Amino acid sequence: MKAYIFPGQGSQKVGMGKNHFDSNPVFREIILKADNIMGIELSKIMFDGPSEDLTQTKFTQPAIFVHSVALFETLDQKPSMVAGHSLGEFSALSASGVLDFETAFELVVLRGSLMQQAGTLYPGTMAAIIGMDDADVEKICEDASETIQKPVVPANYNSPGQIVISGDIDSVKKAVELAKEKGCRLAKLLPVSGAFHSPLMQPAYDSLKEKLDEIKFKEPACPVYSNYSALATTDPAKIKENLLQQLVNPVKWTQTIENMTNDGVTDFIEVGPGNVLQGLVKRTVKNVNIEGYE
Repeated sequence: MKAYIFPGQGSQKVGMGKNHFDSNPVFREIILKADNIMGIELSKIMFDGPSEDLTQTKFTQPAIFVHSVALFETLDQKPSMVAGHSLGEFSALSASGVLDFETAFELVVLRGSLMQQAGTLYPGTMAAIIGMDDADVEKICEDASETIQKPVVPANYNSPGQIVISGDIDSVKKAVELAKEKGCRLAKLLPVSGAFHSPLMQPAYDSLKEKLDEIKFKEPACPVYSNYSALATTDPAKIKENLLQQLVNPVKWTQTIENMTNDGVTDFIEVGPGNVLQGLVKRTVKNVNIEGYE
């Protein structure tokens, strides 16, 4: 079985999608539709930058989403199952028919703006911890939170031995310090504009919930694996709740890939800019085929 997976924030790069835009009318039509919905030339930021603009969350998320979905539409494929990393879950929902393109894109634009606002309201950061067991990283986050009296939590379980943590700036720095003391291979702060997938995103959660309550989710054409549960579902109500919960809870990507493989996936296809997810899959499971379209 083939699973299509979609990348999240961090996969963007200046020039993304330009070759497809110039050569594929289906791709071009969707990009121009996104420009029209957003009311700005997002395509110009995608193609020409500057990188300072493209890395702003309010532009990054719509850019990655529209690139991923436009590219998926050019493939004319029907996946057996889908999943997306963080923002990529919106791409997965569009690809599986849960949300039409226009609705999903408007939600992504709103989400990116809300997350950037939450990062300004409650300043936070994130850090990558490499070479430690999940349980050890979880304990370090608990200890750092207790010491600083502000939250830091696991945010992305990316692959075995690779976790991103998120939270208050001082607490994240304390956790990095503790991880180094415990002998991790690498612990470093990431250049992000907020503490994504942590309690500091609560304002974004509250506002996005208001919008999601107005939207009807359709039954998907195939099972959708959520970041929040790492499990498959075709229940529109569960899909909506899971999508909301991932704003303030960790992305269980390692567990998602393991579950998809256990459920019969033989081929993973990453659709979107970059190849980050292909690398994470290779480090998580064996004996599967992995390819990508970017």
